[in-house]
Amino acid sequence: MNRQLSGVRKKSLLEMLGPVPDVDPDRYGDGGPVAVLENRVARLLGTEAALFVPTGTMAQQIALRCWADRTHNPIVAMHPRAHPLHHEDDALTVLSGLRPVKVRDDEVGTCPEPFGTLLVEVPDREAGFVLPTWDELTAVVDLARERDAVVHLDGARLWESTVGLGKPLAEIAGLFDSVYVSFYKSLEGISGAALAGSEDFVEQARVWRHRYGGMLFQQWPAALSALHGLDTVLPRLGTYVEHAKVVAAAMDLPEPHTHQFALHLPGDPARLTELSGEFLGSFWQDGPLAKTEVTVAEPALGWTADEVSAAWAELRAALG
Repeated sequence: MNRQLSGVRKKSLLEMLGPVPDVDPDRYGDGGPVAVLENRVARLLGTEAALFVPTGTMAQQIALRCWADRTHNPIVAMHPRAHPLHHEDDALTVLSGLRPVKVRDDEVGTCPEPFGTLLVEVPDREAGFVLPTWDELTAVVDLARERDAVVHLDGARLWESTVGLGKPLAEIAGLFDSVYVSFYKSLEGISGAALAGSEDFVEQARVWRHRYGGMLFQQWPAALSALHGLDTVLPRLGTYVEHAKVVAAAMDLPEPHTHQFALHLPGDPARLTELSGEFLGSFWQDGPLAKTEVTVAEPALGWTADEVSAAWAELRAALG
């Protein structure tokens, strides 16, 4: 039995695909399993339409570019920890001419910049996969609306956030003008993402997907793996979130908001990776404290609280 707590290995393509829908493969993302997936996501999120996009980075840029066109405002407000500021090589500015401004949640109503779009990330990965309360989330959205701004959700990990927020997917997505979701981060798909929103927004995004080079000739393998994730992983995410609480408690850590949490320890990242391999199995990043991200998924369900506690004590003893 795989005893790895995180870093779940990808299954073979055939195992991931599962039952194949009785439709023809897509052509340039049109029809076939891609269309089945888009319709499925729109139903889950309660939106009029959804669009498959090869990468989340592309999806985010398309959404913000579309809203800049519609609001006639290139300024995009986002938290200083937001993904486009740290992981996209200034793509918003270089490719689309947009100007991001850093705005914390409590600054949305007082930001001196007249932003046209607010990007909200749920959960906040850089903070350790932290969720706001429902009241906090709605308050931030309301503040942006009072400024006549549209609000886009970076929901790469939205799927597992329903437990912590205590709301279904459609109610969460309904707060926003557009939503991005990922198919590989939590659903264990091959790749890909979706943008969801109104019919006219999705049609505009479809044009920008072409401009960004996102119309691959065929995308059905990624779509099928995403459908498989929706069928088999999505129903299990609540169980993963609850077991993550068990794991964190056994390690004497704060209760996580999702099935992922950040862990910081002193020491050399390479040594930490070597020592924690079977237990945490994660890549450690260097910094003032070495950091890893723990994902509690199917393999972790075989770990009891006592086993986690013993492995954690063994790791700490090895680190001295």
